[in-house]
Amino acid sequence: MDNIEEDIRALQLDSSGEDSNMVTNENGGEHQESIALDKLEEDLRNESQTDSHMEEDANPHTGHSDPQAAIAVKEQATSAPEPVDDEKNKKRHLNVVFIGHVDAGKSTIGGQILYLSGQVDERTIQKYEKEAKDKSRESWYMAYIMDTNEEERAKGKTVEVGRAHFETETTRFTILDAPGHKSYVPNMIMGASQADIGVLVISARKGEFETGYERGGQTREHVQLAKTLGVTKLLVVVNKMDDPTVNWSKERYDEIESKMVPFLKSSGYNVKKDIQFLPISGLFGTNMQTRMDKKICPWFNGQCLFEALDVIEVPLRDPTAPFRMPIIDKFKDMGTVVMGKVESGSIREGNNLLIMPNKVQVKVLALFMDEDRVRSAGPGENLRVRVSGIEEEDILSGFVLCSIEKPIPVVHEFIAQLQILELLENAIFTAGYKAILHIHSVVEECEIIELMHQLDPKTRKPMKKKVLFVKNGAAVICRIQVTNMICIEKFTDFQQLGRFTLRSEGKTVAIGKVTDLRA
Repeated sequence: MDNIEEDIRALQLDSSGEDSNMVTNENGGEHQESIALDKLEEDLRNESQTDSHMEEDANPHTGHSDPQAAIAVKEQATSAPEPVDDEKNKKRHLNVVFIGHVDAGKSTIGGQILYLSGQVDERTIQKYEKEAKDKSRESWYMAYIMDTNEEERAKGKTVEVGRAHFETETTRFTILDAPGHKSYVPNMIMGASQADIGVLVISARKGEFETGYERGGQTREHVQLAKTLGVTKLLVVVNKMDDPTVNWSKERYDEIESKMVPFLKSSGYNVKKDIQFLPISGLFGTNMQTRMDKKICPWFNGQCLFEALDVIEVPLRDPTAPFRMPIIDKFKDMGTVVMGKVESGSIREGNNLLIMPNKVQVKVLALFMDEDRVRSAGPGENLRVRVSGIEEEDILSGFVLCSIEKPIPVVHEFIAQLQILELLENAIFTAGYKAILHIHSVVEECEIIELMHQLDPKTRKPMKKKVLFVKNGAAVICRIQVTNMICIEKFTDFQQLGRFTLRSEGKTVAIGKVTDLRA
């Protein structure tokens, strides 16, 4: 009998050893468009002293809609028995969102990064290679590291926002793998709203770049949304340079760069300061962790992907500001656990905080960063926070964990400056217009109650003439009403919580900022 028990224990140890080796993919007109984005970004810069490094958590589940519609962020709590020393806090932390048209290679690059940085072992890769080969999709195996559910693997399309972690000598990175398909743009908004920097993935393969770049392609919409959501720095990686139709051609690389630069400028990016181009092969890892051999690509002398990510500069955040953490998900694990990104301020075990808009006071029992339990965390960190004083079913996506001394405002109506991008055919933007509002992790139905002023396109000042409706490209001050009470801030107070997009029938129709609050 003793021998049997010993065998069982040995098997359990073997099993846990194997599990620990597996990858942890944590759950968590064109001209009008361009001018519109440019003008709004100019206003954002002019009206705020702070650099905009937006990280709203625009989760495509409203706190008040069917919870089944919520994005299942690929993250589960792993509880360490005791808090570790806050070594992680000594390294800077950046959230990197991978955006771009469907099939550009975002998940493959994310998977390759994890493999190259030692987060995935060789045996796991071999398992994924076999699995992909069995599905006659040999080139998809790296994407399986990021795309963990069967629907994603079967279709070869990311649906949820994949989340994983890796480190370099100076920086801890959280990878946010956003879906590229137009059906999942709300999920992409959630990923981009949590990001500090973006990696725009473009396929160099013949025909694929053109499909993504043409009107209606997701390359365009993702760039516009990323800028609106506060992703101020972009690495533009030209992927699939190893493809037989490209073969590391400088002509193809230059053609893509020459088309993208004017579009990035018109979307509000400073191409010299905020944008960097580099060629890579995501499938083979070329020019990712180390610079590539001159024999492969003699004409490129720039940095590899890891180097470029390591030296990218983002504005510093204020750890002493009032605490704000929009909740993107919640679950039960030895109590109530909420997930989100700290947009401002700091948090410690033992803190007493408020969950808004239901005004429930909670106590912080434990903090988890990546896989480790920590005692404290500052702005920009993705956390799982175990709290007491509230049940999991009383929390919804879009609620905000905040300081008691200065709680986040809760409103049913607000004043906003809107830039109309592209209305649906035959639609008129006037009082009574309805759309879906995405602001940090809130997704809520809204209605335009009143058009207050149209802004002069040249001076950006309100026009005296009363306006009843506006067309594409117009800028307008309006009053917006939402179905349920939501937590937001004025843009001038908290950029990350005062920036939003309006979408209708799968299209982004307007971008805006909150200028005044009405309870």
